[in-house]
Amino acid sequence: MDHRVAIVGAGYAGIAAAVSLAERGVPVTVFESGPVPGGRARRVVSSGHELDNGQHIFVGAYTVLFDLMRAVGVPADALLRVPLLIRYADGFSFRAGLAGLLLARGVPVAEKIHALKFMAALRSAQFRVEPDITVKELLDRHGQHGTMRHHLWAPLCVSALNTPLDQASARVFLTALRDTIGVGGAASDLVLPRLDLSRLFPEPAAEFIRARGGEVRCSTTVRDLNDLKNEYRKVIVAVGPHQLKTLLPEIAADFTYQPIYTCYLQYPQGTRLEFPMLGLSEGLVQWVFDRGTLLGEKGRLACVISAQGDHQQMTQDELAERCHRELAEAKLVAEKPLWTRVIGEKRATITCAPGLKRPEVQGNGVFLAGDYTEAEYPPTLEAAVRSGVRAANLIRKET
Repeated sequence: MDHRVAIVGAGYAGIAAAVSLAERGVPVTVFESGPVPGGRARRVVSSGHELDNGQHIFVGAYTVLFDLMRAVGVPADALLRVPLLIRYADGFSFRAGLAGLLLARGVPVAEKIHALKFMAALRSAQFRVEPDITVKELLDRHGQHGTMRHHLWAPLCVSALNTPLDQASARVFLTALRDTIGVGGAASDLVLPRLDLSRLFPEPAAEFIRARGGEVRCSTTVRDLNDLKNEYRKVIVAVGPHQLKTLLPEIAADFTYQPIYTCYLQYPQGTRLEFPMLGLSEGLVQWVFDRGTLLGEKGRLACVISAQGDHQQMTQDELAERCHRELAEAKLVAEKPLWTRVIGEKRATITCAPGLKRPEVQGNGVFLAGDYTEAEYPPTLEAAVRSGVRAANLIRKET
């Protein structure tokens, strides 16, 4: 039997597990069905254009991901890091911290006071709620309505959990608040990628793994785990939850899923936003990113629509036209786009609802990794890498 550890899936979870083992001298072989590593956060080529399959937002609390990025040699300037500032095209703005609540622009004074009381109540409860309820119920219970709900709490929930308010777990939402706004300082920083999502971590990590005697085999699909279990010392499965029914039917859970749609619009090169990331409050588009400022793709904007909604019934052309119209109505663009591309990840994340049952992370000689296995954390890239590190640590404890 090979002394290597086999890892199925080169998304952020699988690559994180591989790096954690490789830096401790454990040889690994990573199997990835796609042409590039990154999984559900990767580079794709569409009609000759290199694009991300989704636009991701990081925060300073992503400590495990950032530690791994440093370990594999990703330069610090690969990320744009600024104190948390949420700005909307309609003038609303918020900076992290209690002072940020008091100084939020476009918010009635009474709402600011209610928001401060809300945060005080959450701190007193140590950012926990028992039993778990939906975020909508949590906000209703604490009188969080109006501008703060519409421009702050709801967007934070949908961005972190990718789940609508009336379905989202308050327990998981409070964990996200606790580790960001609740901590303040660097933990609440807004961190935006300045490289595509494969180059940002998975590809440097793959080179790190190879330099330590490991392998990363792209375009290689694993259909039966028995062969790997016979050949390798240990196996980590780090695939999307919908793939468990094929690879691990005995532990597969019945999840429902939430989509993320990213619409890229290429405008003339002089088109740019006043800030790299702006919120839109009245239409389908939740956030728009200036890819020119971030990645040097001049004139290219990326509109993000998270979680389920009526937009799922629209064609790609209709969705692109709607995104352009909302940008124009917000006076962010003055001309029609030169071209557009819509990338829809229909199963971007699981629905992060109260009482969600998670699969066992260890059993039958297999270790499981993936953002959906982290019960207390939103289904983010940080959750993915944490799960990968956890799987690697479990293997090291057994050897």
